Amino acid sequence: MTKGEKNYQAHETAVIDEGCSIGAGTRIWHFSHIMPDCVIGRNCNLGQNVVVSPGVVLGNNVKVQNNVSIYTGVICEDDVFLGPSMVFTNIVNPRSAVVRKDQYVKTIVGKGASIGANATIVCGNNIGSFAFIGAGAVITREVKPYALVVGNPARQAGWMSEYGHRLVFDDTGIAVCPESKESYILENDRVTRKE
Repeated sequence: MTKGEKNYQAHETAVIDEGCSIGAGTRIWHFSHIMPDCVIGRNCNLGQNVVVSPGVVLGNNVKVQNNVSIYTGVICEDDVFLGPSMVFTNIVNPRSAVVRKDQYVKTIVGKGASIGANATIVCGNNIGSFAFIGAGAVITREVKPYALVVGNPARQAGWMSEYGHRLVFDDTGIAVCPESKESYILENDRVTRKE
């Protein structure tokens, strides 16, 4: 458990192991297990039946929906959304009879990215900032920032704004988010937000 004053909320059925760090304002719900040596930022919300394995790092304001296991090797930056029952892996070639605990593969989920319900992220394939992974998608390659990917195996189907709206680019490579009114630029198959 974190040292000092407990400044987070955990349901009485949650198991919080010694040696983890949990930020202020974080909420941990029913039947979740927070393991040693993981770091959970401020104002996170971990739903029912969530497992956070040793060495995992969750940034601030990460939302983890029910039935998600976040395995050693995963790093989620600030404002990441992990949908219900989505899956991370951390070994490329698992075998029950072969111990590979020293071969965990790192996966980084960039700031503001959303991963839909029942999606699977094959380890070592990083997710770019503000990317949007559709429900049920299977990620077998790196995902670019702001990319919308769907299917099995996942393929890019477009681009998304930081507010989660599909971007439609004009002939000059400019798109405007309908909600935030922020502009985005598409150049060389990469999207950036116009400052």
